[in-house]
Amino acid sequence: MTVLSLSSDELLGTTRAVRFRLDLGREVDRGLIEECVELALQAPNGRNRQRWSFVVVTDPERRQAVADLVWKGLREVPGTPVPAADAARAWANPRSMQRVMAGAGYLFDHLHEVPVHVIPCIAGRTDAVGVPEQARTWGSVLPAVWSFMLAARARGLGTTWTTPDLFYGPEGTRLLGLPADVMPVALIPLAHTIGTDFKRGPRVPSSEVLHWDTW
Repeated sequence: MTVLSLSSDELLGTTRAVRFRLDLGREVDRGLIEECVELALQAPNGRNRQRWSFVVVTDPERRQAVADLVWKGLREVPGTPVPAADAARAWANPRSMQRVMAGAGYLFDHLHEVPVHVIPCIAGRTDAVGVPEQARTWGSVLPAVWSFMLAARARGLGTTWTTPDLFYGPEGTRLLGLPADVMPVALIPLAHTIGTDFKRGPRVPSSEVLHWDTW
């Protein structure tokens, strides 16, 4: 597989959440996934403990079970209200947000068809710990996951970060065979993309979120 010819700015600026353009009919070579994980393992992490793991689901029946659990969560778990300030930013470009919502619906309808489900995990649960320990734990795995997603983009693969509610509970733990002290971090559908010509997404100006010395 040829790595796409992208500058670092292009790679960082065009690694999109891919939903509509996931190629559901094309298998992903195992070697490509292994290459992405190898690069992910170079990410910084707290105290070099390397508590991360990646569960890769390709078996159709298990992918269906994952999708069933996600659908169950969408039906049974009420959504978290979005603060007004967050909603204003999200809807600053209405067409973009409408596409995001439509894409999410499309993805979940076809989740069982996505050829690969990648579930990054980390050892050490944060259910009952304070903010500092949460920061140390999540900060020791999220850079690796983003590196995985960047590596996937460079290889013509699409990803999107999803956080389905019930997936983090006992049912998800049993489904993936996770040890009791290991947490799933996200569910990342992975597939070749239909085309590779992704562009930067609309965002609020940096002046709205950039603060110098104090808020």
